[in-house]
Amino acid sequence: MRWLIVSDLHYALPQFDWLMAAAPRFDLVIFAGDALDAGSIVDYGAQTVVVRKYLERLAAVTRVVFCTGNHDLDARDDSGEKIARWVGDLQRHDIACDGDALVIGDTLYSVFPWWDGPVVKEKLLAQLAADAGRREGLRWIWAHHAPPRGSPTSWSGKQSFGDAELVEWIGRYKPDVVISGHIHQSPFVADGSWVDRLGETWVFNAGRQYGAPPAYIVVDTELQEALWISAMGVQSVRLDAPLQRPIAALHALPDWFDPPPVPAF
Repeated sequence: MRWLIVSDLHYALPQFDWLMAAAPRFDLVIFAGDALDAGSIVDYGAQTVVVRKYLERLAAVTRVVFCTGNHDLDARDDSGEKIARWVGDLQRHDIACDGDALVIGDTLYSVFPWWDGPVVKEKLLAQLAADAGRREGLRWIWAHHAPPRGSPTSWSGKQSFGDAELVEWIGRYKPDVVISGHIHQSPFVADGSWVDRLGETWVFNAGRQYGAPPAYIVVDTELQEALWISAMGVQSVRLDAPLQRPIAALHALPDWFDPPPVPAF
């Protein structure tokens, strides 16, 4: 199975167009949050309409997992906490979103919301406990927008902006993979990275770059290999071996990888 991992597109429509062109080549697209852009001049309501349409179109050509990030919060619940109300019914389009647990083959995918306060956090903790009871015999993948604090995947170049509680949750539940975003600079700065390993858990953060294509990660679960593709080139790591640093840039793409096209605009 091949995954295409992106995050932090922040309403960059050329990147969404690239994602639409690339998606049919993959068995699963995992979008790790921040589809919207709180700093955009485009109205939030208009952004949600456009992004929903892209997600629905993606789901028509491949499986889609989408977790919300901090930029995706467009409303407040009855307790006053920020939530992403616009994603509430994406499941009817076969999109696994916040609070969902999806089993494909031998893999359980848990999709967690961005939490802004104790109410949503308690729901996330309840989901963790429930999904842990389902994971026996399955590979367990988390989609969680913030990476763990102290990891090179959460390093901004000046400090770590990751989630400290995620570190505890990873230690307790030991997922196989955590797919995050949020910290745009991590793969591009000294002492940062697009990949890390906490115990037996792999952590990925594709980072953010401008223009199309976005920075992205491809995982082949059968070959046990992950690639990071960006303006800096291509890097690779074997998932069936201990993490090696630094990860050497490849001189050539592996035979199995067919790069998606870049749409003409």
